[in-house]
Formats: sequence, C-alpha cells, structure tokens
Amino acid sequence: MKILAIGRNYADHIAELKNEIPDEPVIFFKPDTAILRNNEPFYYPDYSNDIHHEVELILRICREGKNIEKQFAHKYYDGIGLGIDFTARDIQAKAKAKGLPWTLAKGFNGSAPVSEFMPISQFPDLKDINFRLDVNGETRQLGNSKLMMNSFDDIIAYISRFITLKTGDIIFTGTPEGVSAVQVGDRLEGYVEDKKLLDFEIK
Repeated sequence: MKILAIGRNYADHIAELKNEIPDEPVIFFKPDTAILRNNEPFYYPDYSNDIHHEVELILRICREGKNIEKQFAHKYYDGIGLGIDFTARDIQAKAKAKGLPWTLAKGFNGSAPVSEFMPISQFPDLKDINFRLDVNGETRQLGNSKLMMNSFDDIIAYISRFITLKTGDIIFTGTPEGVSAVQVGDRLEGYVEDKKLLDFEIK
C-alpha cells in the first residue's frame, strides 16, 4: 500500500502559511513506515525542533484504478477516517528555500497517525463532513469537507491520471487552518463529527 497526500487544499491554511494558491493539486507521498495505527504514541524525533500537527480527512481506496473519471471516482473509496500529517516545519523550510522536495519533512517515521475507517454509507453528504483536532483538551483545528478546494472525487480523478490507485492505499485530503507545533506530553484527540477517532500522546 501507499500513502498519497494533497497539500494546500484549504484556502485559510494556504493563507496562514503565506503560500501561493496552486493552479493544480499539490501531491506528495508518505512511506508506509510513516503510519501509526491504534492510537500508538508519537515519539518526537531528535532531528527536528518544530513538528506541526495537520489533521486531515483520509480516504481508503477499495479497488484498483487509473485514469478514473470524476463521475466514477466515488466507486473507488469505501471508507473515511482521520489522519495527522505531522510535518517537520524546520526541515520543510530549508527544503522550500532551496526549491527541494519535502520528502524528509513529511515522510519521517511515525509522521502519519491514522484512525479506523468509517463506511461512507454513514455519511449523508460527503461534501459536508465536520472534523476537528483537540490538543490537551483545546480545539486547535476545525474543518469541513465543503471547504476543500479539490473534492474527494476531484482528488481521485487527478491522482489517477498519473498514479495507479490500488486497494488499501490511503489518501490524505488536506488540512484546514490552525496548524501549530506539538510538544512532548501533548495529548491529541481527533473527531469526525462527534465520533472520536484519534486519541494519542506525544512522547
């Protein structure tokens, strides 16, 4: 399986990082070694001093496909969950300054905690899903899928033009505003609507 992620998919998040609005979706990879499951703790690495949380809705791919047309994209994912795209902001800033890839800033070990998946049948409207991240009991990020610049189906159609999607792949769909640094001892709790899907500590 592989993890594909879309960057700069919420306008307010683009603004808070003072980035330009992209003409096309920004796609990057995380390796499978980035995944943390079952609310395992995240261990703060010694090569960064500025790791930020980025909470995102994630999709589970349920069938293989390439060159998928948007009107058929909904047939290629069957579950929605919650993920954290941990980003080593200091490493990313160095790479961006030199025009280099974000690979190490986004793909380091444990940088992709993921929740269980909820069947898409549980959502009356995939374009109106609320989600949030609380840190130490305080809400840091609030998002809704209607605010995405590229919808789930847009993302599926775009990625599959270039990269074949396979069963079990996970897609991170972008983060809303409110990203900030995490510290050892923090507790992160993530919700989709009123259901808690993530609950783990930074160690």
